[in-house]
Amino acid sequence: MSKKFILVLAVVILLMAGGWLVYSRYARRQVEPPPVASNWPTAPVEPPAAPSGHTAAAPSKEAPTAEPLFALRSGETLFYDANITKLNSTVARLKIVAVEKRSFSGRAFWHLQAFAHTENPYRIVFELDDQFDSYSDASSMVSRQYEMHLNERGQKVDSVQRMLPATQDPPAGGASAARVVPGTRDPLGMLNYLRGIDWATTNEVRSPVYDGRKLYDVRVKLISKSTPVAVPAGSFKPMKIELRVFDNGAEMKDAHFLLYLTNDQRRLPVLLEAVLPFATARVELAKAQ
Repeated sequence: MSKKFILVLAVVILLMAGGWLVYSRYARRQVEPPPVASNWPTAPVEPPAAPSGHTAAAPSKEAPTAEPLFALRSGETLFYDANITKLNSTVARLKIVAVEKRSFSGRAFWHLQAFAHTENPYRIVFELDDQFDSYSDASSMVSRQYEMHLNERGQKVDSVQRMLPATQDPPAGGASAARVVPGTRDPLGMLNYLRGIDWATTNEVRSPVYDGRKLYDVRVKLISKSTPVAVPAGSFKPMKIELRVFDNGAEMKDAHFLLYLTNDQRRLPVLLEAVLPFATARVELAKAQ
């Protein structure tokens, strides 16, 4: 396995939240549309109206409003160190930012950003300075626009893609169209989608994910409700969640991915792991602001 592949894997594992950015370097193939995940917390459903001739009894007092399980905070910034178990130093540093909630095409969306930079001495082998921008629906984290601004070994690539169904006209000006199935999320939206799941009542979810090059079917399952882990940011007992990635119906079995989320309302992703045949790649939370 080449050093370049190891470095790239360590950098992108946080963004892929399941492995899709690594495998996106392979040729694109037609993907069968997977079912759309629908486990994101939604507003309470209004009770049905009482039958004609009957009056529903008024409650004695107003029911309290339930606190949201997770509410993304504008300005939240998460810093990560990426490393490989067989190496003794940090390979790359990453940052994820919830920039702001804004109006986008008449609807409320989150602008999410991620930055990745390789560190010395590995930067000499593979220089990487990448930026990713996501515009995801505020309630469902479904992606509306995904941008990649890549600078790898001096080669720059800028991509701005609108997520559109096959029947919709292509966007005007600057952006290209990514033809996706309804409910598709990008890697940053998917990460925050998983933070919002009520894992106390849900054990498994599934969602289509587009990484900027290919569409994948990602299946996520709760493995443990409390697993002790230690990272630079401290010691935690987070939930342990398994991510399985399918490409055109076939599971990618040469890597095993795990995500660890804290059990409090912040639902911090404190650790992501990719267990590979030759080593384990870890992306560890260093600081949360």
